[in-house]
Amino acid sequence: MNSNQRVHAALKGEIPDRVPIGEFAVDFDTVEKLLGHETYLRAKAKSQIAFWERRYDEVEQSYIADHIAMHEKLDLDILVFAMATWWIPEPTDDVPPRRIDATTWKDKYERVYKYSDATGDVTVVEDPVTAARVFTVEEFLRAPEERRMNAASMRVLRAVTDRFKGKKFIAGPNAGETGVVLLGDMTRGLMELLTNPDTVRAAAESAYRDATLNDKNFIQPDHDGIIWGQDWAFKTGPFFNPIMFREIFMPWIRRHVESIHKDYGKRVIKHACGNNWKLLDMFVEIGYDCYQSIQPTADMDIAEVKKQYGRKIALWGGVPVEEMVGGTAEQVRQSVRRAMKFAKPGGGFILGTSHSIAVGSKYDNFMAMLDEHAKLASYRQ
Repeated sequence: MNSNQRVHAALKGEIPDRVPIGEFAVDFDTVEKLLGHETYLRAKAKSQIAFWERRYDEVEQSYIADHIAMHEKLDLDILVFAMATWWIPEPTDDVPPRRIDATTWKDKYERVYKYSDATGDVTVVEDPVTAARVFTVEEFLRAPEERRMNAASMRVLRAVTDRFKGKKFIAGPNAGETGVVLLGDMTRGLMELLTNPDTVRAAAESAYRDATLNDKNFIQPDHDGIIWGQDWAFKTGPFFNPIMFREIFMPWIRRHVESIHKDYGKRVIKHACGNNWKLLDMFVEIGYDCYQSIQPTADMDIAEVKKQYGRKIALWGGVPVEEMVGGTAEQVRQSVRRAMKFAKPGGGFILGTSHSIAVGSKYDNFMAMLDEHAKLASYRQ
């Protein structure tokens, strides 16, 4: 079996020749250690600043060359087009945000952006435009507009895809995840869910209609699946009442997954950090092919998830990301051994971290995970 065949077998709940291995993302600091030079690949803040400074071609070239080089060096079975690996915005004459200090920017709308050392990202921390906005049902009843992928982004997708199609399992983009719609920031969004549920329901349907109209312009025919990356839970449980999830969001999510299966023949993998125990039955009902980002520090023990759901949905995880960042190589090896002991039997399992090879991960820990997997992965031992 090659990597592509191996992952397809695991997603069908079958036993491949060996346990596949993959990551939702490998962040830039690890990529730089692998390749020996700086990169924009998964360098979210660095990429954003480069876009503000109109250095589109520079980022595009790095996304292509470094993504290919990384996967030629790593024996990963899955190639993911995650954030900061493929999307190049259209050039614009709009005034970019002005720098306030070493870690802060402000745009012409008075939005404030901050750099985070922990995530290597630049995010909006103050948004007076959205804060002042009043959301109504009517604005979400308009017909969606057709969107198309721009040429630069398509060049990135095609160059990397052409190198690995049919060899690795490729999880590419679609026109957008149908998930939980939070109108405004997290706090505002959860309050709108409580006080303005009809508008949230209309927004959820609108997101579904937009995505299903435009999937044809984003889903690539030679990709194998997509990964949706919205988190729905804290360490202690979901952000919202599961009943609200079932009634407001789940019907649209299920329809979108059905469309991707039926109309495009692609697998749908759900990345979801946090404690998702109260949502897992609904993950199965929705029809997700795989649950990724199984977080043991949120009481999502891989052994127990496998025991309860291993025959209902493929599982991808096993090694806590916290160990990759703050643990030892031996702790990582122990986690690989435990995952193989409890999640490998019967198939339907992909080894990986509980999130990604995140910023700050120790290179030696990543190498230890790959090495221990190689020792234990075979189903023919």
